Amino acid sequence: MASVALTNLDPASRAAARGWSDLTIRNLFIIPTLVFLIVFNIFPLIYSLGYSFTNFAANRAEPWQFVGLQNYRELLSDDHIWSNFVITAKYVIVSVAGQMIVGFGLALLLNRSFPMKGLITTLLLLPMMMSAAVVGLFWQLLYSPSWGPINYVFGLGDFAWLSNPDSALYAVAITDIWMWSPFVMLLSLAGLSAVPQHLYEAAAIDRAGWWYTFTRITLPLVSPILLIALIFRTMEAFKTFDIAYTMTTQPTAELIAIRLYKQAFQQWDTGKSCALAYIVLIMVLAITNLYVKYLNKVKER
Repeated sequence: MASVALTNLDPASRAAARGWSDLTIRNLFIIPTLVFLIVFNIFPLIYSLGYSFTNFAANRAEPWQFVGLQNYRELLSDDHIWSNFVITAKYVIVSVAGQMIVGFGLALLLNRSFPMKGLITTLLLLPMMMSAAVVGLFWQLLYSPSWGPINYVFGLGDFAWLSNPDSALYAVAITDIWMWSPFVMLLSLAGLSAVPQHLYEAAAIDRAGWWYTFTRITLPLVSPILLIALIFRTMEAFKTFDIAYTMTTQPTAELIAIRLYKQAFQQWDTGKSCALAYIVLIMVLAITNLYVKYLNKVKER
């Protein structure tokens, strides 16, 4: 009966009256989606890959020439590019680690019943719903050395967060932590709510301490969700552009995405910028693949 229900249309339906089969209806939903993905995702991806092997420049009418792997060799031998990658790696480590700690900590605090829990949770989710450019401008005002509240609260005087080469990158990372910790919190709450309560009750009967309960019950059962959050936030942190570009112009905070933007739209070196984009893509895929392999091992336990 189940197979009949899934494969046969209701004879009284409009689709059956028009002579449509369930296969036709399925294709009507799937084919437009496939066309959309091919036109707006796959085709530009392949098109830019072809440009990465040329000296094409979008602001010149001169015909482009095939240069093979020259763009990749020049980029991989450029010390400035490697400096951008090092800066990006620092940013990713600080930002993602902060998001995981803050987000999971907030989830642990919210994983209980208390008055106005729904309202507080909703307010905590607001930062990740805002535009990244708006968040960058907002925190630029908070970091202001003249009248910014951050320096006033911590008694830092006229410390220039965003114009100081040593602190600019960390100031941007703090902003990203504030914006995206709610994402980790949301996933962590979903994982914590799925932990069976009888395990905590058994631990309480055995008089287990909070640290034992956390390390032996909570953390192992929530770790797959935390790894998923880690994968998503690592990928997004590598692509961070708008917050850093809006907040500071310090070379010590020039992420690889900013370097890619300058290569493509200020220097108009389109071919080389496409090659740089694919280098970043390969690195992100490699790191993500390591995370996924570890996630699969965790799920097998």
